[in-house]
Formats: sequence, C-alpha cells, structure tokens
Amino acid sequence: MSFEILGNKDTRSGFGEGLSELGKINQDVVALCADLTGSLKMDAFQKEHPERFFQVGIAEANMMGMAAGMTIGGKIPFTGTFANFSTGRVYDQIRQSIAYSQKNVKICASHAGLTLGEDGATHQILEDIGMIRMLPNMTVIVPADFNQTKQATIAIAKHYGPVYLRFGRPVMPIFVKPDAEFIIGKADVLQEGTDVTIIACGHLVWKSIEAAKILSEQGISVELINMHTIKPLDATAILKSVSKTSCVVTAEEHMRNGGLGEAVAQVLGEHLPRPHEFVAVNDTFGESGSPMELMTKYGIDTQNIVAAALKAISRK
Repeated sequence: MSFEILGNKDTRSGFGEGLSELGKINQDVVALCADLTGSLKMDAFQKEHPERFFQVGIAEANMMGMAAGMTIGGKIPFTGTFANFSTGRVYDQIRQSIAYSQKNVKICASHAGLTLGEDGATHQILEDIGMIRMLPNMTVIVPADFNQTKQATIAIAKHYGPVYLRFGRPVMPIFVKPDAEFIIGKADVLQEGTDVTIIACGHLVWKSIEAAKILSEQGISVELINMHTIKPLDATAILKSVSKTSCVVTAEEHMRNGGLGEAVAQVLGEHLPRPHEFVAVNDTFGESGSPMELMTKYGIDTQNIVAAALKAISRK
C-alpha cells in the first residue's frame, strides 16, 4: 500500500486548528495556557474567544487546579503547555484534582519526546505516557500527524473524563485523510500483512511507514497499525494482527518503560506470547540536537524499525 503525502506540518498546529474549530461549535470549551500560547498554537482561540481564554503564566500547578474547578460549572477546559510541564511538574495536581475526581479536563501537551530537539534533556520528557497511563480514569492519546491531531482534539471534547493528548513540534508528513473518523480506543490498521506486525504511535508512525516500504522491497509483508490511543488500548486489534503474523515490533518516541511497547507486551503476555522487539529510548535522558539526529542516535528512526522487524521475524 502506498501512502499519499498531503503536505508537511507540525502536529501542534493540528491541535491549534482543532481547538479553534471547537471554540466555534462548543461554547463550553475553554482554554488555559501557561505562558506558551504561540508554541501551543492557541493564538487563534485566544483571538476569537478572549472571554474563554485564560493565560495563567508560568504557574502550571495553578492551571491544573483552575481547570479542575471549571469543570464543576460545566466547562470543558483544555490546558496547554509543554509535555514536561504538563506532567512531571504537575503530577500531584493531575492525580489528586483531575484523575481521582474524574474531572473533564483535557491535558494537551506539546513538544514531547526527543524531537523537541535543541531545548535538550530537561525539556525532552520521555516518560510522560507511562506516568499518565498508570493513573486510573485517564485516557491517553498520541496522534500521528497534523490531521489526526486536529481530529483527536475535536473528538476528546465529546468524551467525558480526563484526557492526555500528546503531540510535538517538528514538521512531519501528513498522511491521514482530513475527513478520517477518529475513534478513541480503536486502532487504525494502515496496511495489512502476514510476516510481521508493526505497532506505532505519534511521529514513529511515519517512520514505520518508511520502514514498511523498505521491508516490502525485501519481500517482507508488514501489517502496520497506528495505535493512536494508548489507553484504552485496542487489545482486539493487537491480538488479531499478531495471531496472524506471529511477531511484533512496537515503535514510539518514549522510554521503553511504561509506554506503548509495555502496554502491548502486557496484552501479549496475558493472551498471546510472541516475539516482540521494542523501538524506544532505552533508559536514558536525551540531549540537545536536531530532531532527526537525535532519533537516529537514540535508536528510534526508520532503520531501527527495519532492524527490529527482521530480528522479530528471526525469532519466530
């Protein structure tokens, strides 16, 4: 299967467009930002709905508390800041005031993972998916491109309960159709195959598409799954695919511990043990550098996915 590139854009812009559209169609949607309006692409919402936009400054813990309180009045708050500040800095507030209380807060986190690039290790959070998916009542979504991020942003407003939406800064190819339906908790099977399953999320979906093409040229049939929802995980899709291919690769811009790969491994360990290779950052912090250079150095680029697929097949 070939994938049509519909353009190139960063996923954070998909969030910005989705939020702007939500502002027009749902009067209960409010937005809060911690001094990063431009970086989160929340400018349009702020301009169009100034009475529903709250700039809280560099006070992320207060922002989470405010958001939780706004839900009591029926509002649907979307908080915006970098992924590091959306999770690590405010984990206590998320746990106590949002997850425990099942508040209808949408935690929208940009600049996640290594592809934050030059800002370096202190900002490149690689453990956020694990932190948040361990919390009861949370939904965790990591869309693959600009269009899917926009679709996910709109979809989570209709979902009642706390949501963590993770996206990024680098410009990446757009391949999801603009009219595609986004269903929380249902994986997208991008390509059917018989030799190996590749399950990816976020920026690693495009890298997996590239890897699948290389593997196809070697005569290897890849089943490719875009697992945009990490929690609730589509276990049915995983088991259906791996029962056919008998091996799997997971690919993510996250630590090996706690992320997509670990979630998939839990499903397979309980129901269908099969060879499983992980493409993820291996228990280390990042560093300053260009996004693509960092992906290569830390083992999460296209060639790493190809190598992992070949290894998984060899272990059948």
